[in-house]
Amino acid sequence: MPIHLILILVYFLVVNLAVFFTAKAAHQSSTEFLVAGRNLGVWACAMVVAAEWLGGLSTIGVSERAFTTGTLEPVLYNLATSLGMLIIGFTVARHYRSRGVHTVGEMLGFLFGEKISRISSLAFLVAYIILAFVQIQTCAGVVAPLFNLSWFWSVLISAGIITFYTYTGGMHAIALTGIVHMFARYLGVGIALWIGLKKAGGLEPLKQALLAGGAPDNLFNPFSHNFSSAMSLVVGGVLGGMAAQASIQPIFAARDVKTAQKAAILSAFLIAPFGFLTALLGLLARSGMFIQPSAITNPKMALTALLLSPQFISPVWGGLALAGILAAIFSTAGPVNFAIVTIATKDIFQGMIRREASDARVLLAAKRLVILINLVIVPLAVAIRSGILEAAYVSYAIRSVGAIVLVLGIYYRKMLTNTAVILAFISSIFTSSYFIVSQWIKLPPVDDTWLTLSVAVIAMMMGNLIERLFAQKP
Repeated sequence: MPIHLILILVYFLVVNLAVFFTAKAAHQSSTEFLVAGRNLGVWACAMVVAAEWLGGLSTIGVSERAFTTGTLEPVLYNLATSLGMLIIGFTVARHYRSRGVHTVGEMLGFLFGEKISRISSLAFLVAYIILAFVQIQTCAGVVAPLFNLSWFWSVLISAGIITFYTYTGGMHAIALTGIVHMFARYLGVGIALWIGLKKAGGLEPLKQALLAGGAPDNLFNPFSHNFSSAMSLVVGGVLGGMAAQASIQPIFAARDVKTAQKAAILSAFLIAPFGFLTALLGLLARSGMFIQPSAITNPKMALTALLLSPQFISPVWGGLALAGILAAIFSTAGPVNFAIVTIATKDIFQGMIRREASDARVLLAAKRLVILINLVIVPLAVAIRSGILEAAYVSYAIRSVGAIVLVLGIYYRKMLTNTAVILAFISSIFTSSYFIVSQWIKLPPVDDTWLTLSVAVIAMMMGNLIERLFAQKP
């Protein structure tokens, strides 16, 4: 067996065996399973938050977009999400933790009432189902070329690994693996980039090779490719985090309010640098110095192909880098799947179907949902084959609407009526669904973030107008 595969298998065997040590604590109650007993310290909380952001989008997604555009545009994803976490730390983190909620929908219920909680939860469920199948695709994008498997089996194996450790240890397992994977991703990817740039002769020779291959002149300027597309990354990244169940859930699990605030701020400094590492690796793949770009039929596999190339890196360092990439992906895919489980358990099962359910019953429902969600996300991951960042930003668009509603609800409650909020969330579901439908019937392409936000703002204005007009009637 090749040395890089041995390194990867040994790393994940050790990490997954360690997950068993979290099982006892996780299965004591639904609170232990879903939010780790609300006992995470600052560093643990910060690293789990950052781990959620530094996954498939920051690795396969960023490198894919750097490879296809020939620019550093995708680093805006990490810069925007880190800025979003800074804003969360100074603003809404204390509101989230002080309320003792499990989901963003619960928080909106405190602000706007039960009906809004239900509708927003359904919208967030759609958002995270989209994001979950994208994360499974990023896993498969590495697993397929590594083990020479078909796309279907790569998706199925990736889903199986994620299901195993989330079922075994819940939020405790996600916290443990997130912390371990944080060190693995920075070590493996950092060494690979250092080796690559040294072999390329630095940034200037890399730039010249990219220009010769048709890249834009200002390729290191993130805004050089397409300004509207770049700003979509910024807006979606900043707003998407404020109502992001997967990245906010560790804040729900923080020991207290101060811990939640400090962890959100600290996580920003772990998130920002990583995008530069994977984007530059994507550009090294595009440069033609080590692999032939024309031989990459699926851009999702460009990073993996580069790290498997003996012209680029030795099998030992390549194996370490690939272990870091997979560590990054799994440390995000788990929380994303778990976000669906938490929303479905707390907001839908306990909030709508079985209000009087015992804690043991809620815990059982959560564990079953860990398995059942694969019936939805696996077929989507197999069938829909769009760009990773592009697909993920459909999810971000819905969450951005949630962020606007949340901030206005906390700080400017009188600006929004309940009708406005309802119409905003309903519109976000329909406009974001345009993306999925367009994959089959080839509708004209649109920027999902701008479309969803624009329609949602119009819907909010109409909702305010309608409710106030009816309120004036005798």
